[in-house]
Amino acid sequence: MIRCIRRAAALCLLLLAALLVNAARVQIVDAGSLDGNPANRRTAIARYGEPRGDILVAGRTVTGSRDSGQQLRYERTYAQGPLYAPVTGFSSQTYGTTLVEDAEDPVLSGRDPLLRAFPFWHELSRGRPAGGDVSTTIEPAMQRAAYKGLGGRRGAVAALEPSTGRVLALVSSPSYDPGVLSGTGREVKSAWARLNASPTQPMLNRAIRQTYPPGSAFKIVTAAAALDSGVVTDVDAPAGTPDPYVLPGTRTSLPDTAKGCGNASLAYAVQWSCNTVMADLGVRIGLRRMVDAVSRFGFNDRGLRIPSWVAPSNFDTRMSPDQLALSAIGQFDTAATPLQMAMVSAAVAGGGELKQPYLVERTTARGGARTVAQTYVRPYRQAMSPSTAQQLQRLMVRAVEDGTGAKAAIKGATVGGKTGTAQHGPGNSGTPYAWFISWAQADGAAQPAVAVAVVVEDAEADAEDSRVSGGGSAAPIARSVMAAALRK
Repeated sequence: MIRCIRRAAALCLLLLAALLVNAARVQIVDAGSLDGNPANRRTAIARYGEPRGDILVAGRTVTGSRDSGQQLRYERTYAQGPLYAPVTGFSSQTYGTTLVEDAEDPVLSGRDPLLRAFPFWHELSRGRPAGGDVSTTIEPAMQRAAYKGLGGRRGAVAALEPSTGRVLALVSSPSYDPGVLSGTGREVKSAWARLNASPTQPMLNRAIRQTYPPGSAFKIVTAAAALDSGVVTDVDAPAGTPDPYVLPGTRTSLPDTAKGCGNASLAYAVQWSCNTVMADLGVRIGLRRMVDAVSRFGFNDRGLRIPSWVAPSNFDTRMSPDQLALSAIGQFDTAATPLQMAMVSAAVAGGGELKQPYLVERTTARGGARTVAQTYVRPYRQAMSPSTAQQLQRLMVRAVEDGTGAKAAIKGATVGGKTGTAQHGPGNSGTPYAWFISWAQADGAAQPAVAVAVVVEDAEADAEDSRVSGGGSAAPIARSVMAAALRK
């Protein structure tokens, strides 16, 4: 009898050891794969069991959380959703997260280890601290001015503070209300299908995720390359470019819409947007030096984050001379996001030094009780020499005071700008894109307050319609955004 009891006890001990080993395997070895298993609802239940942290604009929350009473308890809400959607993105229990909601998800959801004032206690209790808050750099008045200026037309606006790189406005139009995607169920799926099927693509963030041919707005980059490389030493000297200008190696003549471009100077070419002069300069600068110059502005950078991912702007690194001539005036395969073109303007306004653009000022524990992370001003690249920047500032000011950018002028401020009307599509048959890049400095101020890029896709206008121009369609929008910045 005693022997049987001993054997039973030994078997029980063996089974207990097997259970402990299996529990350790599940808790330690397989924990990661089990947590990530789509069939495991406990992760989602825990994620939405507490209110999400908030995104703030100028110290005020533009997001919130609503108790749905469902298993996934808290759903995301948005104040002025369409206005700030290009900044916040959405947080959906069905479709995940985008933009700041995605880039700062560890803080907003409470998973960031830095939110834990007592990390060891949270590890023992397996608890999660309350979601933290994210403060953005957006200025509400500028955001509203850009949104109102676009008026539902397809296009985008990006505005930067040249001295710091802070993103002051980021608007994509038409927009949408991210709150319709927050929860689960038939209504959310219907909203998702409707938004994705819309021909206007309201969920596309045109400010940072869409690239456009920049057209004549790109001529500022070519002008910087010409001055830095020494191809042009006097901005007022005749460039020696004939009009019409025949593209190298071809019989194709490049037209000019402006008058007086034959043998014009660089200053005149920027002021009145001469294609012939700028295309010829691109060829004289050469492919290698042009590629080096555009990269200093941020073109072809696939790692740019603000912290959301930014689509890389393109400038081809292998081209024939005729293709290089077209690329130098923002055509051929050259393409840029509005944020990239705002960076071009900011580089000129900032004396040649380009700061790293950023959208998140700081992250904090719930209610701002404790700072978790702070964004500091960082240099991005030296886009051009200070002397080149000073010369381009004067040329851009001339383009506004007595040139194609007259509609961007602001009383009591110095404004520099450059228009662009970008043809696209087979045989340039598509509706032109209207561009305007600019910067503004209040009279008496030590430095420019803002740099702006505006692009407008006017689908209702004919390709030959003069209303579709940087000076006519985009410059007034830039003016309103700059005016809002100067008032602040």
